[in-house]
Amino acid sequence: MMKHLYKYILFVLLIASASCSTTRVIPQGESRLKENKIKVLNSKNYQVSGLEPYIKQKPNSYFILGWNPFLNIYNWSNGKDNGWDRFVKKIGQEPEIFDPTLVDATRENISNHLVYQGYYGSEVTDKVVTEKKKTTVHYNIELGKQYIIGEIKYKIEDEGLAEVFRKDSLSSFIESGKYLSEEYLNAQSEKIAKYLRDKGYFGFTKNYLFFSADTIGKDGYADLDVSIRNYTRNETPENARKHEVFHFGQVSMEPMRKPSNPLVYQFVGDSAVAIPAMNLYTPTDSTIYRNILIKYRNEPLLRKRVLARMNYVHPNSLYNEQKVSDTYTRLTNLKLFSSVNIQMNQVDSNTVDCNMRLTASELQGYKLGLETSINSTGLFGISPSVSYYHKNLFRGAELFSVNLMGDFQFAFNSEKRATEFGVSTSLSTPNFLLLPDRIFNTTNIPRTEFAVSYNYQERPEYTRNIISGSYSYVWSRRDRFFYKVSPLQVGIVKLSNMKPDFYESLTDPFLINSYQDHFDLGLGTSFYYTTDSSPRPAHSYFYLRWQNDLSGNLLSLFNSAMKKNSKGERLIWDSPYSQYYRTEASTVYTWRLGKTEKHSIAARFLAGVGVGYGNSVTLPFEKRFWAGGAYSLRAWQARTVGPGYAQMDTTFTIPNQTGDVRLEANLEYRFPLFWNFEGAFFVDAGNVWNLKRSTSGNDNDAILTDSSKEGEFKFSNFYRHLAADWGVGIRLDLSFVLLRLDMGIKLYDPSEKDWKGPDSFLKKGNYGVQFGVGYPF
Repeated sequence: MMKHLYKYILFVLLIASASCSTTRVIPQGESRLKENKIKVLNSKNYQVSGLEPYIKQKPNSYFILGWNPFLNIYNWSNGKDNGWDRFVKKIGQEPEIFDPTLVDATRENISNHLVYQGYYGSEVTDKVVTEKKKTTVHYNIELGKQYIIGEIKYKIEDEGLAEVFRKDSLSSFIESGKYLSEEYLNAQSEKIAKYLRDKGYFGFTKNYLFFSADTIGKDGYADLDVSIRNYTRNETPENARKHEVFHFGQVSMEPMRKPSNPLVYQFVGDSAVAIPAMNLYTPTDSTIYRNILIKYRNEPLLRKRVLARMNYVHPNSLYNEQKVSDTYTRLTNLKLFSSVNIQMNQVDSNTVDCNMRLTASELQGYKLGLETSINSTGLFGISPSVSYYHKNLFRGAELFSVNLMGDFQFAFNSEKRATEFGVSTSLSTPNFLLLPDRIFNTTNIPRTEFAVSYNYQERPEYTRNIISGSYSYVWSRRDRFFYKVSPLQVGIVKLSNMKPDFYESLTDPFLINSYQDHFDLGLGTSFYYTTDSSPRPAHSYFYLRWQNDLSGNLLSLFNSAMKKNSKGERLIWDSPYSQYYRTEASTVYTWRLGKTEKHSIAARFLAGVGVGYGNSVTLPFEKRFWAGGAYSLRAWQARTVGPGYAQMDTTFTIPNQTGDVRLEANLEYRFPLFWNFEGAFFVDAGNVWNLKRSTSGNDNDAILTDSSKEGEFKFSNFYRHLAADWGVGIRLDLSFVLLRLDMGIKLYDPSEKDWKGPDSFLKKGNYGVQFGVGYPF
């Protein structure tokens, strides 16, 4: 009875919260706004979701199939304003009391917006329905008439402007056949104004454009008169003045360090006087470089050549707003400045000076990371990390970093141990070494990256040392497409302290090739696309990541000059070189739900495959796929799933299950709880497999065991091997970091070929608890 007590307690709490009224605390004569419904009566194609922002009063948000338990919790209050009352009101959510005065305001809002969209004479009515203190407001809409733009006539008072438009006709901005609306004309006016500012017309705005439409007797069409005048819509003809073409005058750049404290105290006589710290960072010196005035104090924060390369604004050139914008983007993309402020100052009737004030962010810092996990068998894992970075190592916006990481797996009161240490360092320069900087785009900063790392792994069966390095080009386009190409990737793997019977005890003889010294030389590519590159997207977004590694092909050209071992493998420094191709792709779509978009559903699909060929029978171990852990199948610890439905390989004291193929899918529902806490429900499914083994070639004496066959990937039945789990999670969002705790429970374990029922959810070996930083995907 006691072991099932938690189920009864949970069931009682759910029933209690669900059955409690959501309107008990609402005063007599008032009601809770339950829902707003918008219906367009004469069109099925109009998107009513675009009208929701114009509704003055919104109901409480809902989740979990239209249920908001926090509304119920708020109604547990007793009205006595005691400790219990304050507690449930703090945790719960106050019901939205219906305000009938906001209905009229909403109707007016919607009507005005429909006119703005080009629906003239629309009718908006409302109907309020209240039952059991719950109110639903129905807004019914009859869309008004739309007009199509017919003939367009232009009148440009300024001859200079008229000449510009003769070269690029206005018809490319405002087109016949489009629906007439203030929304469309406003958008096109912005484009015209931007076009003219790029042609030297500093200060030109859309307010110089005037529109007049004639619909009389046009039968659904509207003839449009477009005027560009010498005065704005807020002025009169008496204020008219000629539109002048401007050139850039003095161009100055002022990079400065950010003060660590806002105030600094200096002694004046015997008294300490507080002065703004910024005064100690203001420029005292200047120099001219490539016609740019660079102001600094003591020494420039950035080398002059780097500053000049970021700049597209040059003295005496025609004013062009796009060049100013591109310069701003390049300076921002250096990731060095916390503030980029470009000021345009009009000097006379046709000259503007450009002053760029650049405030650096903290140049140095560190980051901490931690991932922990524990499963019901008592195996505990902890992975701490710390990294140091410097954003301006040699005063050229070089990004330097050093990362230290550890991974420790152990069981209390047991000799099970696995230890891993790693150190890596990288240096990224804001240019393409050996290549032109601007071969891909003009605004985003291309980078060249050098990276070196050392990794030490100590397991009961062996000790492994890995040294690797890479040379890469990194660039992006429009903050959506991100590329990394590594023409050179090199790795050296050395194993030692091997248990004498380790090779002989491996259940898959082909894995022997994964556990040997080897040399890796190849190239890699990485592609990333996202619809929203912000750190915390506020709306629905999608991203795709695709990585590829190709190794050994260049070395294979020199096979005839290399020695062979007993297996026929070609050797470099007495170690075989690896030859393989590996690819992995993952896609994630996150849907933001509800009017506040605080609820979301995130889905991920991941697929990867790698194959050894030529000088390699299989992938090297460090390139093989694995599953489980805080960012994968969360009911399993890392490297404890698969391959296929094979049993756990007892050769390894600490589980080390890997494969040539990985497939995984994840679905997670995220919702707000209280304060900065979020909740989550999730399901995960996936596994790793080995590709079909061939006994031909270098390993012609290998024997395919039953365990090897159980881990093989076959299109006909791979779905039967998918491990599956479900779980719940809680997250603490501290703005600068999100801490996550997830508990995953096995639904299907392919190694046991067993579906798990509720009675076994919390049994030993059937769940895992994972702690991580950030969302799992």
